[in-house]
Amino acid sequence: MIDERVLTMYKASNKFGAFLEMELEVLEEGQAKYIIEIKEKHLATPIAAHGGVVAGLIDGTLGVAALTIAGKNNNVVSTVELQVNYLKPVKLGDVLTSVGKVISAGKRLLYVEAGVTNQDGVLVAKASGTFNAYPAEKAFKLIEK
Repeated sequence: MIDERVLTMYKASNKFGAFLEMELEVLEEGQAKYIIEIKEKHLATPIAAHGGVVAGLIDGTLGVAALTIAGKNNNVVSTVELQVNYLKPVKLGDVLTSVGKVISAGKRLLYVEAGVTNQDGVLVAKASGTFNAYPAEKAFKLIEK
């Protein structure tokens, strides 16, 4: 069962996701989805999104998928490694859907994969990441200080 307390703390503290205007949905334990509409603030050129926006979308998706598992033990996660393959350009007005799934979960390390599609179902990026699980109180003690 997903620990809603950890997810609630994550949602409340994730200022980056709010800045990018990403919409989160937890699909099930070990799976998460983020959706983002590419706006002018996301652009690197007059028509194309910055790769960092796509990487941020993916990192968030992978991380929340991992969090749905790590959170069961009152843990949060941090990115240890992120591999992104950009397959197609992302343009102004595109609506991207990133779906991440935990492939392997140990006590401390979780391996997660994701795909990103646009509104036409075209795969625009693939990614994988490794995440470190650690006690939630460590992350949220930093916020209190």
